[in-house]
Amino acid sequence: MSLGLDEIDTTLDRDLPSAAPHSPFAELGLTYDDVLLQPGETDVIPSEVDTTARLTREISIRVPLISAAMDTVTEARMAIAMARHGGLGVLHRNLSIEDQAYQVDLVKRTQTGMISNPVTIGPDATLEELDDICGRYRVSGLPVIDEGERLLGIVTNRDLRFTPVAEWADTRVRDVMTPMPLITGHVGISHDEATLLLRQHKRERLPIIDDQGRLHGLITVKDFVKSEQFPNASKDADGRLLVGAAVGYFGEAWQRATTLVDAGVDVLVVDTAHGHARLLLEMIERVKRDPATRHVQVIGGNVATRAGAQALVDAGADAVKVGVGPGSICTTRVVAGVGVPQVTAIYQASLACAPAGVPLIGDGGLQYSSSPGDSSHPASSEPTMTVSAPATSALAMSPEYGRPPSPMGGSPAGAQARKGW
Repeated sequence: MSLGLDEIDTTLDRDLPSAAPHSPFAELGLTYDDVLLQPGETDVIPSEVDTTARLTREISIRVPLISAAMDTVTEARMAIAMARHGGLGVLHRNLSIEDQAYQVDLVKRTQTGMISNPVTIGPDATLEELDDICGRYRVSGLPVIDEGERLLGIVTNRDLRFTPVAEWADTRVRDVMTPMPLITGHVGISHDEATLLLRQHKRERLPIIDDQGRLHGLITVKDFVKSEQFPNASKDADGRLLVGAAVGYFGEAWQRATTLVDAGVDVLVVDTAHGHARLLLEMIERVKRDPATRHVQVIGGNVATRAGAQALVDAGADAVKVGVGPGSICTTRVVAGVGVPQVTAIYQASLACAPAGVPLIGDGGLQYSSSPGDSSHPASSEPTMTVSAPATSALAMSPEYGRPPSPMGGSPAGAQARKGW
């Protein structure tokens, strides 16, 4: 009797060598250009779309974009712009510890409900010192206090205009400041009360003092204006702009992390080209275990596998950053020859992140606005944050910013390659 077709196939299959159980070429790797989102019926009105997404376990932002921690992309000005528009900027770590902490402080002071620790000056300081401090913090005036922090007056750039520059080195602040009594607010003043005082007296600054006259804060009309201009701004519980900062995991990394926390950073990004590293995991564990730093959210990365994402989750990371080499100027795949196509990497990482409720961040790989994934990755079960590296943006390229993009790119691997690591 002749064999049927199924029987022939089965017979032939028995004669073929079995496939290797762990073939290195068995998995299909997909990137954004390989997939499309299938359209379906919808009742969504574009103007009513809410793009809010979780950045970390405890922080959500209105626009699911963060700027990359690259030395050609994110310093204070970019971080301020990102936060004002609903995203987040991550300050790069190719700075000294003091400079990076200073950048954090600049962002946190830029737009606040009330500045709880305003920059101040003493009455015996010179106008040269006043000008230097105002330039460093990009402010146009300072409260003047004595050694007991009692408010003596206020001095602004208007007061400087009537003193020749040649005399600044010898002229004291007490000689030009506007002395007390000033229009002030009490501790615990409401937003509406402060607004009313500023409008009634046509003032730009409202010092907040206690019953003994000690300075407790400063409210500026600029902050109210910026709040109206940028209603979707990413802010902390005190109304200050959110900011992230990158740290490493060896050398002076712990000192850098603690200094940034003291400066008020909201998110620490333990940032390296290969995030599935034992020392990096130990760094995350230490940050989340130490009483002085565990309140700060920690993003770990970069990884491109399920095992790597699981290791970060187990270490206590509040978000996982995914992407090894997908960025358009990233040199990791060229220099090191490693990486995973980004859609596949995100899918694999989501298998570890989703059950733990840990947000996932897609770092690189988007080339066009039509690339699926800016707000909802087809490979992930939850909305996924996207890292943006606008190395050709007006801010990063402008002479005022001070640096052209590096020819090696700005990824951690590129930085290491430049330093010969």
